[in-house]
Amino acid sequence: MSAKPKLRLVKPAIQKRAVGPLRRPNSEFRSREHLTETEVEKLIKAAEGNRHGHRDATMILVAYRHGLRASEIVDLRWEQIDFNAATLHVHRVKNGKPSTHPIRGDELRALRKLKREAPKSPFVFVSERGGPFTTDSFNWLVKRAGKKARLPFQAHAHMLRHAAGYKLAGDGHDTRSIQDYLGHKNIQHTVRYTELSPTRFKDFWRD
Repeated sequence: MSAKPKLRLVKPAIQKRAVGPLRRPNSEFRSREHLTETEVEKLIKAAEGNRHGHRDATMILVAYRHGLRASEIVDLRWEQIDFNAATLHVHRVKNGKPSTHPIRGDELRALRKLKREAPKSPFVFVSERGGPFTTDSFNWLVKRAGKKARLPFQAHAHMLRHAAGYKLAGDGHDTRSIQDYLGHKNIQHTVRYTELSPTRFKDFWRD
């Protein structure tokens, strides 16, 4: 009887898989992740020239004034707005804290006009077909407005939320109040705004 062949360990073949290019950090595209108040005003002005200019400009204004994420602005419903009390009931995503915000006069007038002219829908901001915006479509709207406004960097929707935080910090509001306004569950997410606020050093070099 012939001897049984010995088993040999075979080294597994290594397959080389193509790996796509790594996403470059945002710092390579822009030096900051927020817009100034002046830049937001430019965005709004640029959006007013769109086919649905009033809707687009109002959407940017509301997202900025209330520090809304893209998912929060596209899901905004008329039932959240109390025109008589001039308040907005903000629902936050990511387990954020809900809150009630005042609505300023120019914003209130813009929303009233939009409600008169917009198609019947529970959503405040709707597309031409009457459906709600998607987060991608709102982000595209902001990017397009940034290009029309000739901003020196590519704008994106989340910069409006950051813009609200820095604006409130720059106006001297305390960190805890800003945390509640933006719905941050962790105050460390709010500290970034007060750390870069120019008012932190307003008394430096003063006699």
